[in-house]
Amino acid sequence: MEIADVLRNNEKWVNEKLTKDSEFFKQMAEGQSPSFLFIGCSDSRVTAEAMMGVGPGEVFSHRNISNMAPNNDLNVLSVIYYAVEYLKVPHIIVCGHYGCGGIKAAMLPKDNGLLNPWLRNIRDVYRLHKTELNAIKDEAKRYDRLVELNVYEQVINVIKTKSVQLAISRKEVQVHGWVFDMKTGRIIDQKIDVDQIMNEIMSVYNVID
Repeated sequence: MEIADVLRNNEKWVNEKLTKDSEFFKQMAEGQSPSFLFIGCSDSRVTAEAMMGVGPGEVFSHRNISNMAPNNDLNVLSVIYYAVEYLKVPHIIVCGHYGCGGIKAAMLPKDNGLLNPWLRNIRDVYRLHKTELNAIKDEAKRYDRLVELNVYEQVINVIKTKSVQLAISRKEVQVHGWVFDMKTGRIIDQKIDVDQIMNEIMSVYNVID
C-alpha cells in the first residue's frame, strides 16, 4: 500500500462517517471520555479498536514493543497518570499477544543492539519465572507462557503506580491482563487477581499512605 492509497482511504472514511452522522467530527473534536486505557504491543497486527470492536474516542492507547509498563519509563507512566487522573478511565488493560517478536528476542541470549535495554525488562520477567519456564520443554509453549507471564508482571508494574493505587482504593478503576491469540482472533482474559496482587505487594510498593 502506498501513501496515496492511505489518503484516498481517509477521504472514503470521512465521507462514510459524514453520511451516517453529519455532526460526527464536530462531536469528536469536543473532547474524549474513553472507557479503556489499552497498553499493548506496537505489532502492526494487533490494534485495540479492531480486536475490541470499538470506535474513535473509546480507547486511550499506549503501545510499545511487547506491551511493557516499566516503572522507569516516563512515557508509559505519563500515559497511565493522564488516563487515571484526568480521563478517569474505569478500566486499564495490559494486552500481550502470542507470536510477539520482542518476547522471542528476549528469550534468546544474543546482542540486539539498541533494543538491549528494553529487552532487559522482559529478560527480568524470564529471570523471575525461570524455574517454571525452564521446566517447559516445548519451546513454543515456553514462548507462549512468557507472553502470559509478561502480561502478569506488567499488570503488577501498573499497580505499583500511585495514581492507580489511589484509584483502586476508591474503586474507580479495574486492571486487566489479556493475551490476544492471532491464530484465532480471540482475546483471552488472564483473569489476574488484582486484589491478591495488592495484598502481596502493598507492604513493599504502597505509595499512598
